Amino acid sequence: MIQALPPPPPAVEAPAPERSAATEDRLRVAAALTEARVSVDSGFSGASIVLYGAVFNPGDDPTDVVVVVRGPDAPVRLVKKTRNLGVWLNSRPVVFEGAPGFYMTASTRPLGDIADFGDLRRLGVGVDHLRINAPEESRVVTRYGVRDVVISRLGEDYLDWRRAVIRLREAAALYNTDPEGVRFVDRGLFRAEIELPAVAPTGQYFAEVWLFQDGDPVSVSNLTLTVEKVGIERDIFEFAHNRPWTYGVLCVLLAAFTGWAASRIFRRQ
Repeated sequence: MIQALPPPPPAVEAPAPERSAATEDRLRVAAALTEARVSVDSGFSGASIVLYGAVFNPGDDPTDVVVVVRGPDAPVRLVKKTRNLGVWLNSRPVVFEGAPGFYMTASTRPLGDIADFGDLRRLGVGVDHLRINAPEESRVVTRYGVRDVVISRLGEDYLDWRRAVIRLREAAALYNTDPEGVRFVDRGLFRAEIELPAVAPTGQYFAEVWLFQDGDPVSVSNLTLTVEKVGIERDIFEFAHNRPWTYGVLCVLLAAFTGWAASRIFRRQ
């Protein structure tokens, strides 16, 4: 006996996706990264990461986008060559305690055309307005395994030392400014590229995407990027920093053994 199948249930129409009424008429920017984590191994030769986003502009007034990427802060020790009695000597060492290991800005136009000096300085946008912490007092500390490193308070020569930090980082491709690095690919859609060199420091990077209109910052989107060592390089790095004395002794023993083994091999030949 064949039984009739029950009728199918009535079709349920899916509800339309809701839209946030609070942001429909608000000028804002949203951004994201193609990669939020970069792995560094022995074959690392740099990385290129795309930052993309959209500008929600309910009006017709034009806007500008500025991307700022700042790497982990680390101390920078500098010395200056000075000539005394015809002999070139190193000056007193100066340590900047909070210089970013990586810093780049990309924008739709030159920063000076987007906002005035005061706003850029207040936001810390641009190499000229980069915040680098200088020592506040004279003291003696231990840095990089070297004892009795004198850190002197900077006075009128602060700007000279600061320019030296920026110049050295720019030469190593760690600081970069691209006044046309942000490109709109469609109405409201933009992209920018973050170029990490092979010497980029590991750690957490912070990216700020600023939206300017009529010279004023109106919105910002914050992102994070992690650059970390992987594999045996990470194990050696952590071991060297967690147990520096043991690592140093092992390096000396390994160098002595390598020299002894090489002498034995060449002696036999």
